[in-house]
Amino acid sequence: MTATWEKTATNDGVLTFTIEQADIQPALTKTFNKIKKNLNVPGFRKGKVSRQVFNRMYGEQSLYEDTLNDLLPKAYTQAIEEAGIEPVAQPTIDVDSMEKDQDWVIKAHVIVKPEVKLGEYKNLTVPKQDTEVTDEDVDNRLKQEQEKLAELVLKEDAPAENGDTVVIDFEGFKDGVAFDGGKGENYSLALGSGSFIPGFEDQLVGHKAGEEVEVKVTFPEEYQAEDLAGQDAIFNVKINEVKAKELPELDDEFAKDVDEEVESLADLKAKYRKELEEQKQQQATDAKDEAAIKQAVANAEIVELPHEMVHEEVHRSMEEFLGNMQRQGIAPEMYYQLTGTTEEDLHKQFEGEAEERVKTNLVIEAISKEEKLEATEEDVEAEIKDLAEQYNMDEAQVRQVLTPDMLKHDIVMKKAVELITESAKEEA
Repeated sequence: MTATWEKTATNDGVLTFTIEQADIQPALTKTFNKIKKNLNVPGFRKGKVSRQVFNRMYGEQSLYEDTLNDLLPKAYTQAIEEAGIEPVAQPTIDVDSMEKDQDWVIKAHVIVKPEVKLGEYKNLTVPKQDTEVTDEDVDNRLKQEQEKLAELVLKEDAPAENGDTVVIDFEGFKDGVAFDGGKGENYSLALGSGSFIPGFEDQLVGHKAGEEVEVKVTFPEEYQAEDLAGQDAIFNVKINEVKAKELPELDDEFAKDVDEEVESLADLKAKYRKELEEQKQQQATDAKDEAAIKQAVANAEIVELPHEMVHEEVHRSMEEFLGNMQRQGIAPEMYYQLTGTTEEDLHKQFEGEAEERVKTNLVIEAISKEEKLEATEEDVEAEIKDLAEQYNMDEAQVRQVLTPDMLKHDIVMKKAVELITESAKEEA
């Protein structure tokens, strides 16, 4: 085989390669043996026509298309290896020459990975992260636990305030006509939660149980029900009950209720402080690593990012996201209906992140090549063991799902990331 690569644009080019007669002839015979089984030729039993007769009747060229389809995948793979290019999308194939008894000449229009010109990526300076845990942080954590143990207590003859929960009957009208989905009974609404249309909850503040309130609202312009978007409406609301949130006292008994491993409020505060310190330290490490990687990517130059790479990353992200939704029992059609969005909206949502991820992966790959990083057999075995433990799988299952090349690629990428992050220095 001979293969030549001619660049025609920043990331585009034409790969010209040959398929030799030594490969073509056996493949033609294989194609002929496949199709002759179904041939009915006068004077021959079904499937028994000779090659010579077939060629005379139909021409050998009638076998070329199926034969090329059979030979092309292997030939194309060999050609890109010989040319030393890395395609990022399916090629467009053109037949340049398929002469009898001559090597076939094929041209493939190929989009390849862009060139990455690396900038500084080692010993980068990143902002120092705050890891101090304050008394206020501990108090906020205690308040969260207080909220979880809070009880709702009826307010007999007192007006509703923000933070209270009201139990209401309501019905919505537009231009005096009730609309679908605008009615509810004995609905518990936490005032100040922002769970209803803007302005709705505010108009119930100051009213008592038993009162009827006319609530005037304007639906948001981007409301999912198009016939209501941007429209004025009136809700007739009856307040059945008003309930106030009653928080438990912050004392030793509260601490024991929250965590049976502690004996006092002081013990609980100490435990929360330690947990928060660990969380902040991990968050600081993650932020430092992220800042270093972003800086390494920003320091690199990628002249032009192939749209195909971003498109593929967007679809991978969409499939992962919708797959997670489906595992929660929400089909894609239901998700779009619930959120008032479309597949195109979701595509746009993932585009920005996808472009950044593609750039990041390209830069990290370039660093791994620049540093000549490799994955040893010991690295591969350790990775298989870690993945098996992480996903509660047998090591044999991991080997079935991930090929050695995939594992080695991931390991080398991790080593490149560690090179960037571990050499980065924090500066206040």
